Amino acid sequence: MPRMLDTNVLLDIVTADATWMRWSIEQFRRASNEGPILLNPIVYAELAPAFESQAGLDRWLKPTLFRRMPLPYEAGFRASRAFLTYRERGGSKSSPLPDFYIGAHAEFEGWTLVTRDDTRYRTYFPKLTLISPDR
Repeated sequence: MPRMLDTNVLLDIVTADATWMRWSIEQFRRASNEGPILLNPIVYAELAPAFESQAGLDRWLKPTLFRRMPLPYEAGFRASRAFLTYRERGGSKSSPLPDFYIGAHAEFEGWTLVTRDDTRYRTYFPKLTLISPDR
């Protein structure tokens, strides 16, 4: 099954996070062994601040390893439904969070999402297949 890596997993690798880098690299290897790692504009935007230039980011996101996928309008609608549920349950943010777009996109496409921050995804996207660390 195609895999999308959440921004936190990619940032662990880019920043050499002392706590999570080993787990994230292992997940990166597993995903890349199955095919291209899927990337959408939301993850791209969240990852961008870790790089000094767009050219640097684009070099790191090698086309042989990553496949850039458009964000379907259907995923935007699913994100809005999940966000409305979040607000009804007392969520404090006033605009949809990136996680809602990422989760909706992966769920809509039937992809597996690799993340360290699985709580929101499990809550609002129960059909989404997740890979997360055992805590």
